[in-house]
Amino acid sequence: MGYAVKIYEAFRDLGEDKAQILADFVEYVESRKAATSLELKESELRLTKAIEEVRKEIKEVELKLSKEIEETKLEIEQVRKEIKDTELKLTKEIEKSKAETIKWMFLFWIGQVVSIIAIIKWLFIH
Repeated sequence: MGYAVKIYEAFRDLGEDKAQILADFVEYVESRKAATSLELKESELRLTKAIEEVRKEIKEVELKLSKEIEETKLEIEQVRKEIKDTELKLTKEIEKSKAETIKWMFLFWIGQVVSIIAIIKWLFIH
């Protein structure tokens, strides 16, 4: 036996109309409570589904980002290797330039010494 019937019987002495109104109200509240519980469960199921979808999307994004990070790391390593190769090439070119400069400086000094000796000989001979 529901609460509406119990209320009706308990308040029937106050009058059939009043008891019926009170019983109808209790029945309405009970039906709203049941409807609210059902709506709450439906909302909970929708939220649970939405949460799972968001978790799935987060995992997909994490995987995508991990892949992009790995690709970026590989690119960085490749650039580092190219920089080291370029550094080695530049070092070799600088060493070559130094050797060339020293060779030309030596030739210049020899030319200067020869010129000075020639000038000194010319001064003493004349």
